[in-house]
Amino acid sequence: MTGPDRVAKVLLVDDRRDNLLALEAILQGLPVQPVSAESGEEALKHLLVEDFALILLDAQMPTMDGFETAQHIKRRERTRHVPIIFLTAADRDSHLALRGYAAGAVDYLTKPFDPWVLRAKVSVFVELWTMTQQLAAQSEQVRARDTELRAAGAAVDEATALLKGALAADGELGRAQVEKAMVALAKARARL
Repeated sequence: MTGPDRVAKVLLVDDRRDNLLALEAILQGLPVQPVSAESGEEALKHLLVEDFALILLDAQMPTMDGFETAQHIKRRERTRHVPIIFLTAADRDSHLALRGYAAGAVDYLTKPFDPWVLRAKVSVFVELWTMTQQLAAQSEQVRARDTELRAAGAAVDEATALLKGALAADGELGRAQVEKAMVALAKARARL
């Protein structure tokens, strides 16, 4: 589904299935579609084909950790503007938080975190995403309407030229030009 009415997707990335299930449970009831990935590599594959309003990313994973995953996400033109909230079980190490922000995170939460705080943060980012989608749809409507108005203006210009030619012409030629002008004006009116 495209357009402003589609449901926001939230990418959940954690190497532990139980953590993914817990995140899905926390997000239940929000107007989001959670999509789970059990590794950074899997998350990047999802990001190749799907659009997301937000990414909840575990900082500590084997093979490709959350920081490296975030760096890949932020390098891609298509995904660089998707907000990332890091989630980690590591104790409050300010170095890790700074590393998360340096990798492009908009927030960094340590486990255990308050599920209501996470829901509130997700809600804010989903609302921002929804408003962005609505603005994009409205912008497209304005562009389409502008194109229609330009075409109507061209039809009016054509009719005006035909009418001026009809004034200068005699008899059947003038009448044919007036008829062409009427058709052009009718087309212009249909576009308005």
